[in-house]
Amino acid sequence: MEDTGVGWIAAIIIGGIAGWLAKQFMNTDTGLLMNIVLGIVGAAVASALLGLLGISFAGWIGYLVAGFIGACILIAIARAIKARRA
Repeated sequence: MEDTGVGWIAAIIIGGIAGWLAKQFMNTDTGLLMNIVLGIVGAAVASALLGLLGISFAGWIGYLVAGFIGACILIAIARAIKARRA
């Protein structure tokens, strides 16, 4: 995510927004810190996965889209693991 031109503070803010959007979309009960983590880690996950397909995002909007997609993927994986254990 270093080449997107998004600094650390912007990454935290955009990650929080992306995590919050994913929370609303996936209907989960996570807090502010988890939303930020989901957004930032989700952006890295989505960028890596979509990079394999030759798709790349740039800038703040790209980081937000990647964070949202990645956070949704992480939430879905966590749900699958949780359901498998039950």
